[in-house]
Amino acid sequence: MRLKTKITILAISWVLLISGLHAYLNVNWDAVLNSYRPVNQRKIIVAYLPVTCQLTCPVTDYISKYSLSGEEFLPRMFQGFPEMKEALISNRVQAAFIVAPMALALKAQGVPIKVVYLGHRYGSAVVVQKNGPIKTFADMRGRTIAIPSRFSDERLLLFRAMKVWGIKPGEIKMVEMAPPDVSGALAAHAIDAFVMGEPFPSQAEMAGYGRVLFQAREYWPDYMSCILVVRQDLIDRRPDVVQVLVDGIARSGLWLDTSKSHREDAADFVGRFYYNQKPALLRWALTKPMDRVVYSPLAPRKADFDMVRDLMIETGVLDKRLDFSDYTDTRFSDNARTQTSWKYEPGMATAK
Repeated sequence: MRLKTKITILAISWVLLISGLHAYLNVNWDAVLNSYRPVNQRKIIVAYLPVTCQLTCPVTDYISKYSLSGEEFLPRMFQGFPEMKEALISNRVQAAFIVAPMALALKAQGVPIKVVYLGHRYGSAVVVQKNGPIKTFADMRGRTIAIPSRFSDERLLLFRAMKVWGIKPGEIKMVEMAPPDVSGALAAHAIDAFVMGEPFPSQAEMAGYGRVLFQAREYWPDYMSCILVVRQDLIDRRPDVVQVLVDGIARSGLWLDTSKSHREDAADFVGRFYYNQKPALLRWALTKPMDRVVYSPLAPRKADFDMVRDLMIETGVLDKRLDFSDYTDTRFSDNARTQTSWKYEPGMATAK
């Protein structure tokens, strides 16, 4: 009986030890305890997808942990825009990287958010099956193409290309699909093409079954897709925190655009610790070529958003002519212009 008791005690002790080590090593206690802090002391939760146009979110989180001020916000990864949108509306996240048309649509619906910064420029492409029948965009007639959302710049990009080629809206079937699912769908011939942000075009290229038909900049100079929005109540209550967030994102953009080695380093830690993607995939997307995605300058510009608004109205996903000032707050990006790149290299104990 005593032996059985000892074995039971040892077994329980072992389970408790392993559970304790797991909790210590793998649980983000800062995130767990955040909701128990006073409201004015909580770190804001920022939503992002595992795409390179939102790379400045995990880069800022990773590098800021080495800074004197420590982690600046709590990132939370989503797999698709619908779930992210609902989390933003319900205040489960206070800031989010979403596609620009979705931000305008949410504002038109009365959701209290403001655009404060961009996520990137360029970085989206139309990808077709490598050995398939689509050789030019004219061959897209009668085909099925995946888009991230009906409220996405990628959808608007297609309409710009369709105008050039004289293709009518009903001649191409567009289906909404979560970005991580599109490469597999193309490989399985469930779709004929997709238009998405990186690294999914690169993923299809590297795997050998996809071919980039065209990059976004070919039909949309200064193309932008993902932008950073913040809830209005946070802006009103804690503008200083919003400024810290935008400053960090701006500094990360400058850091990424400083050198190829920074992008390769980001591919390593973002792929392993945030996106759950192979670093080689992100290195491809970030460096072949370097301007495949650009991270500076990223202040919101009225002309860009006016064009998005007008295209949304033209294609039937917006019924209000919103003014730029209705959905943007440019004071944060204006102040971020004074920021410089992070001073951080792999192996450094402190970032500045």
